[in-house]
Amino acid sequence: MEWTSDWLTIDRDDRTAIYRQLADAIGWRIGTGDLPPGTRLPSERDLARLLGISRTTAVSAYRELEARGLVRGHVGRGTYVCAGPAESGAPFAWRGKVALGAQRTVDGSLRTLARHGSDRAVISLATGAGALDLFPIDTFRQLADRVLSRGTHAALGLGPTEGQPKLRRTIAARIGVNPERVLIVNGAQQGLDLISRCLIDPGDTVIMDRPGYLGAIQVFRAAGANVIGWDVERADPDELEDLLLRYRPKLLYTNPSYHNPTGRTLDLHERHNLLDLAVRYRLPVVEDDLYRDMWFGAPAPPSLRQLDEHHLVIQVNTFSKTLAGGVRLGWITAAESIIDQLALAKQRVDVASPSLEQLIVAEFINSRGYDDHLVTLRAAHRERHDALLAAVRRHLPPGALTIAPVDGGLYFWGTTGTEIDTRDLLAAATEAGVVFVPGDVFYPTTIDGSGRHELRLCYSAVPPALIDEAIRRLAVAFETVRSQNVDRHAQPALV
Repeated sequence: MEWTSDWLTIDRDDRTAIYRQLADAIGWRIGTGDLPPGTRLPSERDLARLLGISRTTAVSAYRELEARGLVRGHVGRGTYVCAGPAESGAPFAWRGKVALGAQRTVDGSLRTLARHGSDRAVISLATGAGALDLFPIDTFRQLADRVLSRGTHAALGLGPTEGQPKLRRTIAARIGVNPERVLIVNGAQQGLDLISRCLIDPGDTVIMDRPGYLGAIQVFRAAGANVIGWDVERADPDELEDLLLRYRPKLLYTNPSYHNPTGRTLDLHERHNLLDLAVRYRLPVVEDDLYRDMWFGAPAPPSLRQLDEHHLVIQVNTFSKTLAGGVRLGWITAAESIIDQLALAKQRVDVASPSLEQLIVAEFINSRGYDDHLVTLRAAHRERHDALLAAVRRHLPPGALTIAPVDGGLYFWGTTGTEIDTRDLLAAATEAGVVFVPGDVFYPTTIDGSGRHELRLCYSAVPPALIDEAIRRLAVAFETVRSQNVDRHAQPALV
């Protein structure tokens, strides 16, 4: 921006020190939003020349602002606005001390989803979870007793960073790989974070689904990556190759089976096209395979990992979607060399995953109880899928919300009419006692308005008895937003 003396005024007759007047003036501009976080301020020398003050006064003003946590100076790069003013009475300006890397991702959507998911007064169509009411609690109690009866050292002691050998062997046998290619993690989100720590340097480019999983967007941005979207619904290999040539990405992230958020599944031909490009451009592929077991009529095509003949695919999976969100156990499958690197990265932040849960899950799989649970879960999810579709037809007028059946997974991807912004709809829906995820959070960039008229509905986590009520409340929200839009358009223009 162009700086002029009109931006900042100093009253030389005021007995307040000039540096403090200057700090107050800049702080006020930051508070009004005129100087948003990331704005580069003039150098001390330029500021002094602009206002006709000494350089020492300019330096003192910036130091005062830095003490308030509003700006931060970087040697050789200048002084930048880093935060808005703290709330009144705050004992210390912590926001101004937050590391730049932590400030790359400020979207609190995941945390908001978790909060709504635990609020009994709100029906959540937002939280991406399976049917928790079908969790096999009695079986888990029995398995916990069995594991603990064998001794507490293995169950409660500190296990290997790579995971309990029994669970690694169990997963490896289930998916047909060597156990050394399996790393146990505390949920798929930790897996993505470890992958980004190992593979991404600030400034690298990551190609990912557009729309795509918001947790992946946040992880890659936090690593300093330039995140570029690939239209996963079209799945055009020519578009993907053009992006590879233009950006030379460090990796490709995709969720090819029962996609989050769209529910789409890439067919076998599309999977081969993607892998052919990955081989040609020597591109690592991160396959998010969380929903593979959540099919309705028939399983999805073979995974990218299964089709991969060149060890380019790193596959991420979890038990959190099939058992419970609170069972924070997932795994990464990859070449042994990258598993070693990921284990070293894991050791720095999390020495070991919970041993008791690992051993219980291993017992559950080996007893065939897990496969029986999956059969029950698929039937329940299909019932809820159908119930939500029927409720939309029953409570919403034609064209208000367009959603299509899916073949598995947990989600519907919906489109509203152009007069309904889903951020406005979410605000009205929250008041009505139901929440969903607005579409814009699933896009790496929204400067073109992407996602404004889209939303994601999770049908699997809501018992059938509540689905109809959830959509009835959503219909109330639609009507509220429509009425607000009519009132807004009916207001006379200001002249």
